Amino acid sequence: MAIDTLNEPIFNRDMVFRNVRRRAWITVGAPLAILAYLTYTWFAFNVPNLLVKAQPERAAILATDSVAYKVHVTKFLRRDIMEVAIEGERRATYSQEDLPEWVEVDGTDAVIDLGEGYGVTIAGKVMEFTVPDYGTIKVTATNSGVETELPAGPVPDWLKDNPKKLDARPTLDRRVQVTRTKIEVHNYFGGWENFWFPFHSELHGMSFSQLWAIALSNERLDPNRSNMSLIMHDFLENPDWQHGEVFVALFETIMMAVLGTITAALFGLPLAFLAARNFTPSRFLRFGTRRLFDFLRGIDMLIWSLIFIRAFGLGPLTGALAIAFTDTGSLGKLFSEALENIDNKQVEGVRATGASQIQRYRFGVIPQILPVFVSQVLYYLESNTRSATVIGALGAGGIGLMLVETMKTSRDWENTSYIIILTIVVVIVMDQTSSWLRRKLIEGR
Repeated sequence: MAIDTLNEPIFNRDMVFRNVRRRAWITVGAPLAILAYLTYTWFAFNVPNLLVKAQPERAAILATDSVAYKVHVTKFLRRDIMEVAIEGERRATYSQEDLPEWVEVDGTDAVIDLGEGYGVTIAGKVMEFTVPDYGTIKVTATNSGVETELPAGPVPDWLKDNPKKLDARPTLDRRVQVTRTKIEVHNYFGGWENFWFPFHSELHGMSFSQLWAIALSNERLDPNRSNMSLIMHDFLENPDWQHGEVFVALFETIMMAVLGTITAALFGLPLAFLAARNFTPSRFLRFGTRRLFDFLRGIDMLIWSLIFIRAFGLGPLTGALAIAFTDTGSLGKLFSEALENIDNKQVEGVRATGASQIQRYRFGVIPQILPVFVSQVLYYLESNTRSATVIGALGAGGIGLMLVETMKTSRDWENTSYIIILTIVVVIVMDQTSSWLRRKLIEGR
């Protein structure tokens, strides 16, 4: 009987019920909880109202402007003049002898070929816009507004017609606007306009091979400077792209991140010894140091930046101080935890040689925490390069401030894309450099 009893399977009713409840929660309870949470956030964040107010067509326009530019053909009716300019800029206006091939100007009238069957004719105060598969839109500018003649049938969504203004955009890269004061045609082209040199520069439109030949030539385009100096000057002083100012601002951002991170590491390491349990016997001192770390990292970097901007004014120094204060708390906490997990045998071995306290730290402790120290500092340096951009947007300077300036209007989104790409490139370079430094300092190769 004893043997038969031992061989019987053991049945634990409580364990079975717990397993059933756990599986029921995983299969039914958890999905319902997630669904309830998403439903609550949907209405708490007022998502339906946001979707109603969303303007996807404007987002498409801004996305187009970030990778393309437009040429404006404008007739100013009050002055009775015709202008053709890139982005409507006076400093990028074509002369009457050097107009694009798709524009024909006869005095104050013009014939514009927008490609794929789209065309515009401007004669006096009358504009005719030919649209394939729709017909010809005829608009006459008057003293009080515009008079429009549309083809028969329903009005398409891309056409906005009212007594004050006509706005027709049949495709993303073609647009016509007519008011009582001007007739304007936009034709989009891919790329960034005048990126290398200003529109009226002698170097504008030259290929790289031509520029290389000019740089090596002894015949100077400008008697007061060499050709290489002229090329660099026209590139860096480009008024549309401000390459020189962008590079200086990018350098300020990098220096802001480097200065703030190094300062945080230099202050965080000594304070970490005071917060480590195996190095500071005093509970009061350890408690105070740890709370200092909590205070420094508990206040966000952006808040520190605003505080220092009010205290010291605008400038990169405020950004560096904000990074230093926040990262002193974060790095100090990480270093103190690394110190509490060191191997005391190595420290005891150094002590056995008669080494002093400083020497025990130098040869018994620092080599153990060096991999953590280097890895964390380099990681925070990468992260702070991005953070310095955001801090700069608040007024600390650097590339972030220039980024915000380009985003204030809807006409400089190509400059915004340029700055964003440069920032990403810098982050990638910092990542590769930090990986190389880790291998050199930690792995020795």
